[in-house]
Amino acid sequence: MQVIEQRFTVNYTFPVIFTREVFAPDNPVLADVLRQGGHPHSQALVAIDSEVVRLNPGLLEQISQYGEAHQSVMSFVAPPFQVRGGEVCKHEPTEVERIHALVERHKICRHSFIIAIGGGAVLDAVGYAAATAHRGVRLIRLPTTVLAQNDAGIGVKNGVNAFGRKNFLGTFAPPFAVINDAAFLHSLPVRDLRAGMAEAVKVALIRDREFFDFLYEERASLSRFAPAAMEKMIFRCAELHLQHIGGGGDAFENGSSRPLDFGHWVAHKLEELSASEVKHGEAVAIGIALDSLYSRHLGILGEMDLFRILTLLETLGFALSHPALSWLDVEKALSEFREHLGGDLSIPLLEGIGRKVEAHQIDLPLMKRCIALLMERAAGKAGEGVGPAVSANTLGRGLRIA
Repeated sequence: MQVIEQRFTVNYTFPVIFTREVFAPDNPVLADVLRQGGHPHSQALVAIDSEVVRLNPGLLEQISQYGEAHQSVMSFVAPPFQVRGGEVCKHEPTEVERIHALVERHKICRHSFIIAIGGGAVLDAVGYAAATAHRGVRLIRLPTTVLAQNDAGIGVKNGVNAFGRKNFLGTFAPPFAVINDAAFLHSLPVRDLRAGMAEAVKVALIRDREFFDFLYEERASLSRFAPAAMEKMIFRCAELHLQHIGGGGDAFENGSSRPLDFGHWVAHKLEELSASEVKHGEAVAIGIALDSLYSRHLGILGEMDLFRILTLLETLGFALSHPALSWLDVEKALSEFREHLGGDLSIPLLEGIGRKVEAHQIDLPLMKRCIALLMERAAGKAGEGVGPAVSANTLGRGLRIA
C-alpha cells in the first residue's frame, strides 16, 4: 500500500467594522473595504432584504448615489436585487437560483464582490449563493438586525433550509468583511430589536459572567432599547462570538461540540414546528430558559442563578413558552440535533453563569418535566385570576432529583 498524506493550513482574516450611515457619500468604509480586494477597480452585485427596503425609504437611491460617488473604486453591476426577507428566502430556492443567474449574466468573478444587506436569513441565503457560485465569490455582509449584527452575520456559516430541516444545505465560507451600521437598527420593529438580545444572553451565560452582570444591571434600559446600552451589548456580544470562532479551535465545526448553540436544540425545532412564526431569537430565549431549568434540576446550576436568568429574559420582554412546546418530540429533536452535528450528542448546559459543561446524555423524563414546568409558569402568568404564576424559585425547587 502506498499513501501520500496531504496537509496544509489556510489562514482566514476578515474585519468586523462598526460604523453609521454606511451609504453616506462621505463615509469611506465600504469603498475602503473594496480597495482591500487588491484591484484598483472592483465590480459588485448588491442583494438586499426586501423588508430593509420597505423600512428604509430612499435607501436604494442612497446606494446608487454611493456608487456614483466612489465610481473610481467600484461599480455596481445592476440595481440592487431584492431578496424576500425572513425565512421564506431560505425555505425556497428561488433567490439562490436568481443570484446565481445574476452572477453569470453580469460576469461576476471570484475577484468581484457580492454585497449582502439584510437580516440573518437573507445573509444566510445570499451567503450560500455567493459561496457556491464559482466555488466562492467574495462576500461583504451588511447586517441590519440586532441578531445579525451580534451573531448571525459575523460568523463563517451560510445556509438554506431543505427537507423540512433548518440549514440542511450550507457552507462554511468566511466573508471578506462585515460592516455593522448602527443606523439600520433605528428602523427595526420592536420584535426584531428584542429578538437579537437572546444571543447576547446566551453567549454571556456560557462565556462571560461580567457581561451577564452588565445585561442584568442594564435590563431596564435594554428593555427600552436605549441606544447606548444596545450598542454596548451588540459590540460585546459580537466580540465574544468572534473570540470563540477564532480561538475555539473548531471554526468549521469538525467536532461534535457546538458550545455557541446553548439553548438551540429546542430553538431550531420551535422554529420548524411553528412554521417560523417564532423568530429565531425568541426561540433561543425559550431554549435558554429550558436548558437553564434542566441544568438547575441536574443540580449543577444554583437556584439564584436560575432566578437571575429567567428574570433577565422576562424583563427584556421574552415569552418563555409557546404552544409549539407541547408538540415537541424531545427524543426526535435531540436525535436530529445530534445528526446535524455528527458524532456524539453534545448539549451545552450551565454549571454556573459564565461556565458551561457538555452533556452527552439527556434525561428525557426530566427534560419533559422541565418543559411542562415552563408551560405551567407561562399559563399562570397569562391567566389573571386563574392562579399565581409559577415563580423562578418554584421552578428551581419543583422537582426532586433522584
